[in-house]
Amino acid sequence: MSESKKLVIDLSDTLCSEFDEALKQDCKKRSEFIREAIILYIEEKKKIHLMEEMKNGYMEMAELNLQICEMGFCSDICELKEYEVKLSESDLPDDDGGEKRRYILC
Repeated sequence: MSESKKLVIDLSDTLCSEFDEALKQDCKKRSEFIREAIILYIEEKKKIHLMEEMKNGYMEMAELNLQICEMGFCSDICELKEYEVKLSESDLPDDDGGEKRRYILC
């Protein structure tokens, strides 16, 4: 059997009576009940810590994603401007079928 330690705790009368009532409902011994409560507490703390780490990670990634998005947006704007310049300098046929005329957008 593994080593174990004994703990002594002080409870108020109200808390002690609630504790005894919970023991009756669960049909458990005090040590078993406290052991399970401690395990649940530690697991819950680990979950909260993991969620906090994930939240921080998502916040960091949000900043990086925003920067990447803005880089792509800047690139798209540059390409759009180049396209508009090429488009504005293109020759279009005259409505009468004669000479070509040049349209400049602006």
